[in-house]
Amino acid sequence: METSSSMRIPWSLLFLLFLSMFATRVEVSHGQKDDGGGGDDGGDSDKPAAPPEQEDCDGIFLTYTFISREKEYPRKKNVSAQAWAFKSEASILNAGTATLKDWKMYVGFQHREILVAAEGAVMVDGSDFPASVGKNGTYFSGNPQSDLKNSVDTAGDVEQIQAKIAFKGTQFGLPAKQAPMPKTIRLVNDGYKCPAPKIRGKTNMFVCCVPDPKFKVKKDDKDTKFLPKRNGDLSITYDVLDSYSNNYLAQVTIDNLHPLGRLDHWNLTWEWQKNEFIQTMRGAYTHKKDQSDCLYGPAGKIYKDMDFSKVMNCEKKPIITDLPPTMKDDEKVGKLPKCCRNGTILPMIMNETQSQAQFQLQVFKLPPDDNRTALTPPQKWSIYGPVNPNYECGPPIRVEPTQFPDPSGLQSTTAAIATWQVVCNITKPKVPACCVSFSAYFSESVVPCNTCACGCKESENPHCDVRAKAMLLPAEALLVPFVNRTEKAKAWAKIKHYDIPKKLPCGDNCGVSLNWHIDSDYQSGWTARLTLFNWGKEPFQDWFTAVEMNKAFEDYENVYSFNGTRMENKVKNTILFQGLKDLNYLIEMKNASNTRDPMVPGKQQSVVSFKKHHYHDINIKGGEGFPSRVLFNGEECSLPKQFPNNGADHQASSNILLILFVAIASFVFMTDRFH
Repeated sequence: METSSSMRIPWSLLFLLFLSMFATRVEVSHGQKDDGGGGDDGGDSDKPAAPPEQEDCDGIFLTYTFISREKEYPRKKNVSAQAWAFKSEASILNAGTATLKDWKMYVGFQHREILVAAEGAVMVDGSDFPASVGKNGTYFSGNPQSDLKNSVDTAGDVEQIQAKIAFKGTQFGLPAKQAPMPKTIRLVNDGYKCPAPKIRGKTNMFVCCVPDPKFKVKKDDKDTKFLPKRNGDLSITYDVLDSYSNNYLAQVTIDNLHPLGRLDHWNLTWEWQKNEFIQTMRGAYTHKKDQSDCLYGPAGKIYKDMDFSKVMNCEKKPIITDLPPTMKDDEKVGKLPKCCRNGTILPMIMNETQSQAQFQLQVFKLPPDDNRTALTPPQKWSIYGPVNPNYECGPPIRVEPTQFPDPSGLQSTTAAIATWQVVCNITKPKVPACCVSFSAYFSESVVPCNTCACGCKESENPHCDVRAKAMLLPAEALLVPFVNRTEKAKAWAKIKHYDIPKKLPCGDNCGVSLNWHIDSDYQSGWTARLTLFNWGKEPFQDWFTAVEMNKAFEDYENVYSFNGTRMENKVKNTILFQGLKDLNYLIEMKNASNTRDPMVPGKQQSVVSFKKHHYHDINIKGGEGFPSRVLFNGEECSLPKQFPNNGADHQASSNILLILFVAIASFVFMTDRFH
């Protein structure tokens, strides 16, 4: 068939059309090219395709993707000082066959990152934003999606088997052409092992964590709907007892599980996730009772007819405190068996009945929900008290509902509707709250607490040296506050011919100090004297102190004005001391009877005796009679960096000098005589 001349397309037009199509494809390809995060935007904002390794992963697949960044003010010429606002995303996908409960992921940030948001997760340590995470990285757990089901049980529903974390923050120290990637990412859950992650391009990091064949699951943990309860220094249980469409009744129980941990005047705080508010409380109270957050917030719009003047607390982060004992039998706020102890939670070894605290609260939900089991526990738990250990709390995990005995006395139990557990562990504080001084019968000088033992800022102490070694003191100087010791320290240094620095050392700044004095040392045993000083304005009721004696523990015999208990296997080589009944009150510092004299600290003292059955050759003068660790009310105290000088070296050197002097004098005398 012949083609009509009117239908023919010139070859030149076809050639131009081909060039146009080719140019378009080149432009599209160029626009999709990965620039590796170079420039201020850090790379393409489109989500990258899943790496092929995800298809081969039979476990938990983790990814970290850098999205973009831009310069922040102020603009700096120094690259290391320039701040960048960055965005990134992490994901955790359950590609295995078992459900992953309470997932936890570690991200090893390394560029001085300061996170301001992490949507889809909370930090395990309960920190609030902004949070500095660029030194050691940080751990994340799911919120609200804490469990990841497997693909088999959900027919591949990605929403149920995958969680994502959207990061937003600030980082420092990289040029514009580099992407701020973390050191590593890994799954923290027990029973999984993760190899080193891989990096594709400059902005994508991924790793497949597989089940560890050597990990043995406990029998009680198999085929359970909820995670088992965990061990920790402090266990907080959040039980929902009753639930309605718009509110529920919760009970909070705090258990002290540490043999030496305690809390005084505890303050508990958390963060509501859905604008909840506390209607009433029993067994505790909130520091602030202000209805403005309810009246002018979402609660006021939903609960229009509610009388908010009777609402206990509307804050997103309420601070909750125990009631005093005088309100224990109050019909409205008391009548709970483990409440109203003025915020004191003791170790079980001291008093098992006072090692637990409890309170109840009526919580209103926003918005009301016909599903009574739609319950969201608060996050970011924190608990603290004065002169107590620092507790770091993890996120709440769903556990088996608590079983309560029937109040009528029948042999039956009632289960909570839902139960979450928060575990808090003691962490070493930046600075201690107490310190120890050493002294002995064989040394006239006391080795005082270290300079700035409980912290001090150089900028706030221009008249003293924060790095200078503490000056040795006469024994009576321990009875006066540090501000009144200067003249005594100078006078003692002149008498003993010690050096006096031009800029005197700063004080220890400790609210509590202890003195361990070696009192005697004889063939069959030895004694020490322990003295406690309270330099603060608050007394300590039911105080206790614990000393670790590495060599003398087994030879501990008795303490005469305190109660003393060997802790045996609970804490290594440690003896627990506490006040006797009706003598367990360490009073605060008070004015002297003569107003011209320095203030007087609260003080308690006792002699401690040891035998030499196990260690006949214990070197008391060499330092083996001094404790290697001391705690007061669960808080570890700062120890001196030296022991008292027994004078042997000084005496020996003096004798040698005397002998040399006599020999030289005799030689000169004899020489003169023979001439």
